Amino acid sequence: MKTRTLITIILVVGVLMMGIGYMLIGNTGETLATHWNAAGEADGYGSVFMAMYFLPLLTMAMSIMLVVIPKLDPLKANVEKFRREYNILIATFATFMYYIQGLTLAWNFGIKFSMTGLMSPGFGLLFIVTGIVLRKAKRNYFIGIRTPWTLSNDTVWEKTHELGGWLFITSGILTTLCVFIPGASIFVLLVSAIGASLITMVYSFLEFKKIEK
Repeated sequence: MKTRTLITIILVVGVLMMGIGYMLIGNTGETLATHWNAAGEADGYGSVFMAMYFLPLLTMAMSIMLVVIPKLDPLKANVEKFRREYNILIATFATFMYYIQGLTLAWNFGIKFSMTGLMSPGFGLLFIVTGIVLRKAKRNYFIGIRTPWTLSNDTVWEKTHELGGWLFITSGILTTLCVFIPGASIFVLLVSAIGASLITMVYSFLEFKKIEK
């Protein structure tokens, strides 16, 4: 899908999400649920704007930013080599954000469920797609696992992103499975994400030192 078409779709869906929110909830001035704890229960409340409009507006703004940022990269030619996968990541990010907005709408409309449990597959899909994109990413300054060692050497970049890609895919699968054990989803998400980040950082350093020798 072309980048311009992708952004147009994201903007149209964002406006539709806000319209649906207005029709379902209305401009009532009521305090609505905007945050949920690890047990999936609402524990934070805000205005109609925060519950109905903030997330779609944030999604549209961040999607545009994700399109613009690579254009500023001195290695933007490398980004074009995996532009298709990068656009899929942007689309997945927007889909995830609108999915969370849909859950927020449903909850505030009166449908009660474990928010954490239903968020798990969303996070899982986002992590899996991120892992796939990491395995395709070429060296650049904005997208990927950017350590001093990956940015200094193409071989270190490729090896680190191959490992990092599989770690994020594994993290995504584990997070998705938490739909069956909602209470564990936050723990699994944090541990796997932090673990993947630390492992790839150390791995990139060791690979760089190996090449130096």
